[in-house]
Amino acid sequence: MGKTERFGLTAAAALVFTACAGNAPANNANAAYTTAATAPAGPTKVALITLEKSAYEAWKSKDAEFWGEFLSDKFVGWGSFGKLDKTSATKEYTGADCEIKSYALSAEQVSPLGKDAALITHRVTVNGACGGQKLPTNSWAATVYVRDGGNWQRAFHAQAPIVDPKSTPAKPAERQQALNEDDAQPTNRDARTDAMLAVERVVWEAWRAHDGRKLQDLTARDISFINVFGTYLATKSEALKNWSGSGCDVKSVGVTDAASTMLSPTVGILTFKATADGSCYGRKVGPIWGTSVYVKHGDVWKWTFGINLPAR
Repeated sequence: MGKTERFGLTAAAALVFTACAGNAPANNANAAYTTAATAPAGPTKVALITLEKSAYEAWKSKDAEFWGEFLSDKFVGWGSFGKLDKTSATKEYTGADCEIKSYALSAEQVSPLGKDAALITHRVTVNGACGGQKLPTNSWAATVYVRDGGNWQRAFHAQAPIVDPKSTPAKPAERQQALNEDDAQPTNRDARTDAMLAVERVVWEAWRAHDGRKLQDLTARDISFINVFGTYLATKSEALKNWSGSGCDVKSVGVTDAASTMLSPTVGILTFKATADGSCYGRKVGPIWGTSVYVKHGDVWKWTFGINLPAR
């Protein structure tokens, strides 16, 4: 995401996960990540929303200590100039050039990813600026949480500003150069990355061809998607209707620079760069930073969630 799209994240979640979903205020950040002695099947919606709000508060208050325990060592996301890991995300989230007056989360949805991971999507409204540039007022955000022992930590985060597909896109300026420089670096892949990437490429090709039946087969039972325009498709029927519709006219697609982060043997996050030669709603499709979450059904990887961002 561009500098004007830094996502706010905040401090001091005060919720202990228990099987009955009770919450107790905490006096320090560590309590935010502590589960009860008997770990529950997964965090409640209230618990995840509490963690999300505490992350936004940490960003707003520039709380550098918060992120050390809140972010998983596996963390991956998208930031001002491209992909983030835990170290670069901590630096970005505590940047001194952001002044946030207010933020609000709404329309939160939670989807389990097995017993040790969960996805939360939500709309976020921000009043603030970074680097002297006003932040997008409204965005759709996605966060994946993963359990590490007794702790729930953030493993992925990105957000897509809500824009009118027919509007003139912002000039990519210097950030596109930074992306191109990164492209020159080779990406090491393993068998699981290759397996998910193979599915991802077929998903993109099926989207290009408006092949709803193929997309039906490639995806899990429950899916959701945040597209490059910040449009949230909350159900499989909505996503398939959108993907197989006539809104986009694309001649060819490409998926490169793939890397995977495994949250468990059956849940993986695939990050990549995508290109599409064509247009959507009359607007030329530019380079995309993409993320897809996959779940394994038997020996087959199924696409279950994705978020695409305009590369900057």
